Amino acid sequence: MDTLLVLGAGESGIGAARLAKAKGYQVFVSDYGKIPQEQKDVLTAEKIPFEEGSHDSAPKDASIVVKSPGIPDTVPIIQQLRKNGSKIYSEIEFASLYTDAKMIAITGTNGKTTTTKLIHHLLSKSGINAGLAGNIGISFAKEVLEKKYDWYVLEISSFQLDDIETFHPNISLILNITPDHLDRYEYSIDKYADSKFRIIENLTDEDIFIYGKDDKVTNEAVSAKNIAPKAVPFTNEFLKGDTLEIPFNGQIYTFDHLPLKGPHNAWNMSAAILSALNAGMTAEDIQKALPSFVGEPHRLQEVAEIDQVTYVNDSKATNVEAALFALQSFKKPIVWIAGGTDKGNDYAPLVDTVKENVKALVCLGVDNEKLKNDFSAIIPTEETQSMKEAIQLAKKHASDKDIVLLSPACASFDLFKNYMARGDEFIKEVKELEL
Repeated sequence: MDTLLVLGAGESGIGAARLAKAKGYQVFVSDYGKIPQEQKDVLTAEKIPFEEGSHDSAPKDASIVVKSPGIPDTVPIIQQLRKNGSKIYSEIEFASLYTDAKMIAITGTNGKTTTTKLIHHLLSKSGINAGLAGNIGISFAKEVLEKKYDWYVLEISSFQLDDIETFHPNISLILNITPDHLDRYEYSIDKYADSKFRIIENLTDEDIFIYGKDDKVTNEAVSAKNIAPKAVPFTNEFLKGDTLEIPFNGQIYTFDHLPLKGPHNAWNMSAAILSALNAGMTAEDIQKALPSFVGEPHRLQEVAEIDQVTYVNDSKATNVEAALFALQSFKKPIVWIAGGTDKGNDYAPLVDTVKENVKALVCLGVDNEKLKNDFSAIIPTEETQSMKEAIQLAKKHASDKDIVLLSPACASFDLFKNYMARGDEFIKEVKELEL
């Protein structure tokens, strides 16, 4: 019996462990941190041995290792396992070995979750038996173990793509590539882009590759690479007023009653519609399904209007490009709340938009020096490490019909568990203003 080691006992790790056991592997789960009790209960019920707080008991001669995407290759245990000849897979790679379903895989720096959920919504509403999984927070392995789908719609991160070998979607999407997670890629945008493009490395001329043509890094990479699948570009030019005009098989299809606002969401909707068309949906079915889609929490989420000031939660904007989309989405003056864990950010692309659209900046983070250095000479700038105080400072600068926008351009880990916790705290403090 082959030994399979799972590194990391998060959602994907537990799913992979359960699938591996069902497929006859001798499974061991090792997590350097503390495993939540709920996950321990699952492992105990499945009779899967585990350890937490170290990797001391992990079998170093495991034939296969399924590792959490959060674990970099530089950590000692990964280097030791590679030296010992272990095959190291992402959970996405491992789960894909045990399903015959067709797959739509979506990657990109921004818009992955919205696009993934919209594609799944469109397919499901048309009666296609489709599952949803991946970086969206649902274990692909768990879904493969427990359910039977004809299609999977998978959100895929660069970290997950780093550890694939045979992963072969039928339709692959790259929405955009802008600087993010560069600390993981030796601060090289080219290495980050190469990771994203692994999503098409196993595709053939019978498959479909949908990509954002207006995105500079993506388009340059497409031009430089030998692309095997049929390449289908989408562009900002598809947006015509309040409608989208999507070309497909020699015809132009017009879609209206769009569920999402803003140019970045037109981008996401174009990608999703092209995916659905290439998966076999009719334009008529897509149009019927579009209006009922509800956007993502923490992404340009209007929380409240208080004293004629609108408060918007965009906590999911964890990089510069996402924040730029948000800052360009409003025609009213913005009081901008930003900051957090910097991932090698270059704020230069924001300067012109900030000059034009932003009246004040509230820096929310442990280390705000980079934000202050870039923007304090342009607009009034405050700083705090408290969400409550950030809201109060933003309120002080806001006037009638202004927007108070939380769009951090940074990760959340300096002050919050994750971007969701940060967004929830923003919502809570805004609601306090209504009392």
